[in-house]
Amino acid sequence: MTPTSVEQGQETRARLLAAAARLIVEEGWGAVTTRKVAAAAGLRPGLVHYHFETVTVLLVEAALDTARREVRGLMAMLSQSAEGPAGVEQALAGMAQYSADDSATILFTEMLLAATRNERLREQLCALLREWRSGVAQWLRDHGATDAEATAVVLGAVIDGLVLNRLIDPGLASVRVDGPLGRLVGFRDGTEASGPS
Repeated sequence: MTPTSVEQGQETRARLLAAAARLIVEEGWGAVTTRKVAAAAGLRPGLVHYHFETVTVLLVEAALDTARREVRGLMAMLSQSAEGPAGVEQALAGMAQYSADDSATILFTEMLLAATRNERLREQLCALLREWRSGVAQWLRDHGATDAEATAVVLGAVIDGLVLNRLIDPGLASVRVDGPLGRLVGFRDGTEASGPS
């Protein structure tokens, strides 16, 4: 069956988004051009501006699309984690797995810098991070953590810092951090909920 023009348009748009995300990771946000995206997607350059007003609009959409998939994946991982302390250990180990050579890590880092200069990206990223913190806070409450909202904020900041440090020093990936993260969210040695200090 021959695809409709709407389906072809959707496929072209998806190819452009994927190519732009790949180029952000490989070359950096500022190095992505219309011609590079078109070449990476195997399309004519004119199609970039047919589907996206500017390259910046394309980059914002590509970055947010990737970030949304990552957040959805993390939320799914949290919802599927085992019950109790074993689930906390499993989920925290998953959150701590981001490394310097992980494409999502690199893209997210590029996106954070770009968000300081692009209002739409900043607003959308802010909403996405709020969604992540809300889901993590609920997960923490479900696992008996106290002060779940503040803990979710601190946990997010610690993971962001961990990712940035691993970008600079990839050797840090060999240091296990799930135990300290477990203690941070209220589980001592990842095995039991702590009471108020």
